[in-house]
Amino acid sequence: MPRTTHGKVEAPRKEANRRGNGQLAHELVPGALVRYSDAQHPSSAPTAVLLHGILGQKKNLSSFAQQLARNHPSWNFLLVDLRCHGASAQAASQLARPHDVKKTAGDVLNLLGDLKLFPHMLVGHSFGGKVALSMVDQFGSTLPRPVQIWVLDALPGEVRATLHDQKDSPRRLIQALQEFPVPTGKKSTLLTYLEDRGFTKDISRWATTNLVQRPHELGNRYVWQFDLDGITEMFDSYERENLWRVLESPPLGLQLDFVKAERSVFRWGGVDERKITDLGHHVHLLRNSGHWVHSDNPAGLEQIMHGSFTFRNPKR
Repeated sequence: MPRTTHGKVEAPRKEANRRGNGQLAHELVPGALVRYSDAQHPSSAPTAVLLHGILGQKKNLSSFAQQLARNHPSWNFLLVDLRCHGASAQAASQLARPHDVKKTAGDVLNLLGDLKLFPHMLVGHSFGGKVALSMVDQFGSTLPRPVQIWVLDALPGEVRATLHDQKDSPRRLIQALQEFPVPTGKKSTLLTYLEDRGFTKDISRWATTNLVQRPHELGNRYVWQFDLDGITEMFDSYERENLWRVLESPPLGLQLDFVKAERSVFRWGGVDERKITDLGHHVHLLRNSGHWVHSDNPAGLEQIMHGSFTFRNPKR
C-alpha cells in the first residue's frame, strides 16, 4: 500500500538498479497509486520511458521522474542508462556494434522485451530524442499500442546547431575529456582542467559526476564511468542520423510532440520547425530554459506534457 504522511500519499521507493548480462542498467520509479501487484508486474500500469542525452546517465532525469511520479501516481517511470553511459558502460563490450542511434534504440527495445513492458510514452532528451524516434521506426507501420513521444530540444534530421561554436560544445567537451589523464586523485582536478579550457562551471561540475572510484583496483583514485570512445561514435551518429521518415510516415498509433527550449543551442524556427508542424506534429516552446529542459524548468516542462498523462484511464 502507498505510504502516507499527514494525509498525503508518498511515492514508493525506486526499485534498485538492475542489470543482467548485456542488459542496460535501469531503475523503475513507480507512482504511489500503482497497485502492489502492478509494482511486481509493471506492464499492468502505464509506463513512460525516460532517455538521457550524450554524456548523461539515468540519474540526470531522476528528479524529473520523481516529480512526474508524485503528480501522476498511477504511472511508472523507467530510467535507463544507454549503452556506453553510466552503469551500462560495463556491458558495452557485450553489445553489438556500431555504437549508433539505431543500435542504442535496439538496446532499449530489448530491455523492454526482457521486462515485458510495453510503454505508453517515450521521453527523450537530445540524443535520447532520436533514440525514441528510432525505436518506433524499427516497429514499422503499426505499433503494438498507441504511443506518445516527447522529443526534448532535438530535431529529427542532421544536426545543425550553434553549439559547435559555443564553449560548452558537446564535441569539444568529449575531446577534452578524452585528453584528461585518468585515474585521478580528485574530482576537483577535472573541474579545474575544464574551467581552464573555457568550459562553464555548471558543465565542468556536471562532467565530474562521471568520475567513479574503483577502490579495489585503484585505491581511492577516480576513473571514467562511461566509455568515451563509444560515446564519440554515438555522437557522430546523432549528428548525421536522419529520422524525418518517422514524421513523414508515422506508424499507426503514434502521437509526436517536440519541445524547444527558449535558449536552445539548436537552430529552431525556419524550415525544420515549419516542416514538423506541416506534417501534423506539434512544437511547444518551453520558456525560461536552456538545452537542459528537465532541470532548467521542470515545472514548465511537466505543464506542457500534462495532457499526455490523461489520454487513457490507467488501471487502478
